[in-house]
Amino acid sequence: MILVTGGTGLVGAHLLLLLAENDDALRAIYREPSSIEKTKSLFLLYNKEGLFSKIEWVQGDIIDVPCLETAFKNVTYVYHCAGLISYDPDDENALRKTNIEGTANIVNFSLAYNIKKLCHVSSIAALGDLATNETEITEETEWNPEVLHSDYAISKYGAEMEIWRGKQEGLNVIIVNPGIILGPGFWKQGSGVFFTEIKKGFPFYTKGISAYVGVIDVVKIMVLLMQSSNNGERYTLISENVSYEKIITQIAEKFAATKPTLEAKPWLLGIAWRIDWVLSTFFRTKRKLSKYSAQALCSYTLISNDKIKVALQYEFQGIDDVIKKCIDIQQ
Repeated sequence: MILVTGGTGLVGAHLLLLLAENDDALRAIYREPSSIEKTKSLFLLYNKEGLFSKIEWVQGDIIDVPCLETAFKNVTYVYHCAGLISYDPDDENALRKTNIEGTANIVNFSLAYNIKKLCHVSSIAALGDLATNETEITEETEWNPEVLHSDYAISKYGAEMEIWRGKQEGLNVIIVNPGIILGPGFWKQGSGVFFTEIKKGFPFYTKGISAYVGVIDVVKIMVLLMQSSNNGERYTLISENVSYEKIITQIAEKFAATKPTLEAKPWLLGIAWRIDWVLSTFFRTKRKLSKYSAQALCSYTLISNDKIKVALQYEFQGIDDVIKKCIDIQQ
């Protein structure tokens, strides 16, 4: 039996779709009945609705210990995809509870139920920070606690510490650190908002660079790593380091939408996040742009994918192809 947490999110739903094509028994955790419909809609999107019935669903949460007792019965392998993504400073406590405490629970149950292997989906946000003599972030780059990190990054780094604790206690583990994940089916949340907003005609861009990867590559690699003898390793999963200007332009071109023409320079983003803070403070609304997010939009940090390419001899889809396939299947 394979257990998937976060099966109603972009990665988890695509992972369930891939695993359902095999003969393995599948179980997934969900919080609300409506969230299952998102995964079912993804199966329909790929014309594979017949496979959806292969999934056994258990209602609960990774911070709900009693529900995990039920979820872990007869489980042999675990894919831990669940997590909270937010760059709103007001979500600090929720991020720590879900991403760190929730992962600790998954590790504890995996140890208690003698799970054969656990795959944890982390993030490039949990990778290290470049030293003065370094030019590219790898899996070995050291985390510097003196550098500014978002609460999300800190929570994902803390989650990885729980995974390494599990390894020290005898658990076989794999960590994957995907970049910004692009995929169809979830365009009202996360990176999917990229597509939704750009289709409307998004006017702004920055020269900053980030790392991107297609969701199909992410789930394929996760399964390959779980089937391999690899243990106690983390792998960065990215296809390309691409500027925000280029990625927005590529998506706009595929939609035949208006391309961005206005550069949001660092000083402008500095004003924007401060205004957003004032508005959110007075009107008690969710933050749309934090100080960290504004800085990240102007970052030129490069990230390496050499380790996973060598380990599995894997070739990623180009991001231009990923964008085209996402839009083609969605329309």
